[in-house]
Amino acid sequence: MINSDTIDLLQQCNLGIKMGVTTIDDVLDKVDSVDFRSILNSSKEEHQRLGSETHEMLNNYQDEAKEPSPMAKTMSWMKSNIMISMKDSDNTIADLITDGCNMGVKTLNKYLNQYTAAEEKAKDIAKKLINMEEKLTVDIRQYL
Repeated sequence: MINSDTIDLLQQCNLGIKMGVTTIDDVLDKVDSVDFRSILNSSKEEHQRLGSETHEMLNNYQDEAKEPSPMAKTMSWMKSNIMISMKDSDNTIADLITDGCNMGVKTLNKYLNQYTAAEEKAKDIAKKLINMEEKLTVDIRQYL
């Protein structure tokens, strides 16, 4: 039997992954450093792979992946573009990405604590995503 904690946790992971990929897409063409751009592209690919795994699990549970709310996407886009327009530099972008990762880590840990009955495979996806976000913040510190 499918439990709702598993689906809810997978949904939240999927939403976080989509927001991460969207944010990287929004800033990628504004990054000056080739190395920084490479780090972001690698992270985007990792997020997309984990997103595919999450999406597949949701399909197996006969559930559909949801899209981030238009308001969340708009707010993220506005914050990114306003900050970058004020100071277009790699350190501004690194700051934005770091803030997003930190928010993701905090939120995902909250959901792990909230959805305690979720299957271990769903919890593992959440933990992988947390690790990816933490790694990205470490990898881009040099650009802050």
